[in-house]
Formats: sequence, structure tokens, C-alpha cells
Amino acid sequence: MAGKALVVIDMQYDFCPGGALAVAGGDEIIPVINRLISDHEHVILTQDWHPAGHSSFASSHPGKAPFEMVEMPYGPQTLWPDHCVQGTRGAELHDALDRTNAELVLHKGFHHEIDSYSAFYENDRTTPTGLVGYLRECGISEVVLCGLATDFCVAYSALDAAGHGFATTVILDACRGIDLNGSMAAMNEQMKAAGVTLV
Repeated sequence: MAGKALVVIDMQYDFCPGGALAVAGGDEIIPVINRLISDHEHVILTQDWHPAGHSSFASSHPGKAPFEMVEMPYGPQTLWPDHCVQGTRGAELHDALDRTNAELVLHKGFHHEIDSYSAFYENDRTTPTGLVGYLRECGISEVVLCGLATDFCVAYSALDAAGHGFATTVILDACRGIDLNGSMAAMNEQMKAAGVTLV
């Protein structure tokens, strides 16, 4: 297991039922994730970590509503309800998540003008988070992903992991999706086409 890392994506209150951008059943996967955590030597957690007034929030665009699309300098961007704002309860990792042996908590989305779905890159697709370098320094060749949401942050992370040559697996039982306009089926197909193993 030394060459394998579990990457747990965005298990935060705002993505769980009752949160600002809740994924249906988001908290139901925590027991499954905790079992995976206990089975892996290397565990990395990601945390969406937006400054107030982030450019991906619909509230930052007068006249726009959540889930509308806008053009950003880096391309099309879905607008979201304000969520995972730094220092708020919604941004905190869920208390039920077992963080005992997590070796790294990676903040993403903290650049005011760029959103970040992937654990590897901001949405401009060029600004790295540093995760590739960390994994390589640790001798990791295989990445297992779980968390929220399947069709956004998990899928984008999986595609980037595979693109960097890591053997990549997504544990679907330990994920839940948003399914915005058919995004679940579309992203599952993209992941399969990229060589990601869906379990």
C-alpha cells in the first residue's frame, strides 16, 4: 500500500444535507470513506476554501442566479451559491470524518478569481495545487478517490490524476453526485475514456 494514496474530496458541511450546496445523501458515504481511510497508509483530504465574495459565487454577479453559466477569463464557469467560505462552519470538514491518519489537508479554490474543482489544478487548468509534486515526492503511483461530488470535484481530480500517469480508481460507493443537466453520466464516460477505473 506504500505506493497508493487515498484522496478524500471535499467532505465538508456545505456539501452535506443542510449545507449551502448540499449533495443528496452526501453524509451517507462517511462510514464507507472511514473504512477506506483505515485501509490506506497515505490519506489526503481536500477542502474547498473560498474567500468571501469569490468569483464563482452567483452573488458576485448581479442579476445572475446559482447554476447559471458565465464566461470567465479562463472559460465557462458554473455559478454556485456561496459555499465553503473560509472560516465558516460550512467550510469545515465533517466531524464524523476520521482524520486521524490524514497526512495532508489540501485547500483549493482560495484564489479569488479562479474556481477549483480538481485537487490538482485550478479551473484555469494551468495553476497547480502542488498535489502532483507531493505524491511524486512520497513515491505514490496509484491514487484512489472518493468524496463529493462525483461529477465535479471527484471527476476532475480523477481525470487530472490519470493525465499525470497515476493509476486512478474512483470508489463510486464512497461518492455522491450533483447530476446537473446529466453531468453524472457525462463525467463517468469521460473518466472511463481517460482510463480511470470506476469501482
